[in-house]
Amino acid sequence: MDIDLAMVWAFIIVFAVFVYVIMDGFDLGIGILFPFFKVGHDRDTAMNSIAPVWDGNETWLVLGGGGLLAAFPLAYGVIFSGLYAPIIAMLLALVFRGVAFEFRWRDPAHRAAWDLAFTGGSFIAALSQGVVLGALLQGIKVSNRTYAGGWWDWLTLFSILTGVGVVIAYALLGATWLILKTEGGMQRQCVRLAWRLGAATLAAIIIVSIATPFLAGAYYERWFSYPNILFAGFVPLLVGVASLAFVRSMRAGRELAPFLLALFIFLLCFVGLAISIYPFVVPGAVTIWEAATHRSSQLFMLVGTVIIMPLILIYTGWSYWVFRGKVRAEGYHA
Repeated sequence: MDIDLAMVWAFIIVFAVFVYVIMDGFDLGIGILFPFFKVGHDRDTAMNSIAPVWDGNETWLVLGGGGLLAAFPLAYGVIFSGLYAPIIAMLLALVFRGVAFEFRWRDPAHRAAWDLAFTGGSFIAALSQGVVLGALLQGIKVSNRTYAGGWWDWLTLFSILTGVGVVIAYALLGATWLILKTEGGMQRQCVRLAWRLGAATLAAIIIVSIATPFLAGAYYERWFSYPNILFAGFVPLLVGVASLAFVRSMRAGRELAPFLLALFIFLLCFVGLAISIYPFVVPGAVTIWEAATHRSSQLFMLVGTVIIMPLILIYTGWSYWVFRGKVRAEGYHA
């Protein structure tokens, strides 16, 4: 059987990016929400809820970026050339945030400064990821298999809108994660935040969804032509159902369901993104098969990935199981 390795690698990279978004999304969200928590007990509790897992979450970013370079070098070159500024900003913010995470425990005399760095790094990383998403959706100029645009083509009202939307959505993930991991007054504060952030996230999804089909004729065709609309229409319908379930779970005082439903809405947004751009890896310019490296290289890398990816999934699952349950201000970092 002749397996389409380009499609297999496209699925692996999309899976790695999606897992990164939902796993690093909630710990970036906690950094974004940090200024809303009281100095001392509440901030230490929030930090302890992600301390055992935050750096492992970023493994998936390395897998997604490395996989794109190895399996789709043409797309890697075009995307990174066109989006150099927001991608570098994201990477520097993640490094800055990681340093702040460790130093705030060992340098209490400057903890306020490290807390500010933690929030700033989290906000810039989330904003940059959303800007990259918006810039990719609005299109990247390609000529003769190379980037043909300018330095600031990525900076538009739409890319800023998607950037702000991702910041809000990550904050929602952070709030729902803390509903699950905390109790008492801090949990009640996170419930109040989750109500507001849930409404803001839904508003951001609606605005971006309305704007996207009008970025390019091909997007409009994929969403609204017949019979595509019969299949694509299930995505906004399921977003509506999941949003109602989110409201019901919040009213019922559930702890786990709001977080899982927020993750499910993220998954639906990913499905919507796939509907918009498939089969392109650079929308409107480079398809999955045009960007793919040689088949022998894809096969060689696939052997290693089949071994490594299950190991990553196992140790990730084991980490979350070992550190399950409620957290308090007294964690292993203290």
